[in-house]
Amino acid sequence: MSIIVTGGDGYVGWPTALRIASRTDERVVAVDNFGRREWVASVGATSATPIASMDERLAGAREVHDVHNLSFVEGDLTDRGFVDELLSVHEPRVVVHAAAQPSAPYSQINGERANFTQHNNMQATRNLAFGLHENGLSDTHLVETTTTGVYGAPTFPIPEGGATMENEGERDEVPFPAMAGSWYHLTKSHNAANLRLAHRQFGLPISDVRTAIVYGTETEETRADDRLKTRFDFDYYFGVVAHRFCAQAVAGYPLTVYGKGEQRKPFVSLEDTVEGLARLALNDHAERPSEHVVYNQVTRPISIVGMAETIASVGDEFDLDVDVTHVENPRDEDETHQMEIENERYMALIGEQRQDFEGGVRDILEALTRYGDTITAHEDRFLPDVLEE
Repeated sequence: MSIIVTGGDGYVGWPTALRIASRTDERVVAVDNFGRREWVASVGATSATPIASMDERLAGAREVHDVHNLSFVEGDLTDRGFVDELLSVHEPRVVVHAAAQPSAPYSQINGERANFTQHNNMQATRNLAFGLHENGLSDTHLVETTTTGVYGAPTFPIPEGGATMENEGERDEVPFPAMAGSWYHLTKSHNAANLRLAHRQFGLPISDVRTAIVYGTETEETRADDRLKTRFDFDYYFGVVAHRFCAQAVAGYPLTVYGKGEQRKPFVSLEDTVEGLARLALNDHAERPSEHVVYNQVTRPISIVGMAETIASVGDEFDLDVDVTHVENPRDEDETHQMEIENERYMALIGEQRQDFEGGVRDILEALTRYGDTITAHEDRFLPDVLEE
């Protein structure tokens, strides 16, 4: 028996695999096809932090953390034959599924990339669900990382799980309506629906971890050695807004807030994200879910202007002169939307928030000031280009 972490070369997947392996004697198998590296390169961008090869990462884990139970398998989860072989050989007790094409802007470039994103993300998840069932592994706990982006931006509090509907005096709980706003986010909506069906038909125990916007460069394990660092994307397509703002601060660009910028977005630190996934993976059999369980993996919503002002304030500690400017909003959105999202189940899982936004920004700026040359060499990647034409 083992624990498999898909997307094991990725921003979240690598530090998650490393943490799980450091806390158990079980075999932990990281799986990836190195697609993220190729997709980022295809838009002319790069990670600000140098990414070691997988061999170097594994060597660093052994030497720095005495982790000898972590291995790597290269393969494509959209290939059903590969998935069947992976599952039959390693017979996982848990699969943490963190593999996906993760960028909404990338999925919006054109029809080719939209089709690729939908095929890649949904085919991989279906292959895992059917592979577990058809290989006699229906007791395996499948932890799927989806996204809070499936919710859209409703004006009422978002539940952690289903919504209650009432009609003609009858009440029932139904899945929260999918209101995704990109071809990428729709893949996660479809995956959530497919996994509910997989639970109902195959009896698979499913944890649907709806992850907010993740920020940060470090976890407890990655700090120890540069070989263990995870990637940090800051471009328009793959860099989340907090990361782009931090990179712009290092490059001397003003942080441009659209309109009032008072609308709140859900955030969670990399440290807290990894902790939640690791705890789900390491629960013993008695604690694993027998049902389809939704976790809203978010610590708190943060306004866009509040995020920019925090980055500017922390930037002073690094002698960065950061300006925050407001520009006309090109988007049709409520600039004052105050997102409310329930997260009691997730907070009970991790116990307490391990890193707040200010601490995450401090980590980010500390890392990025080391690699300022990389950022300035790719500062044209802050904005979209002709790929969208």
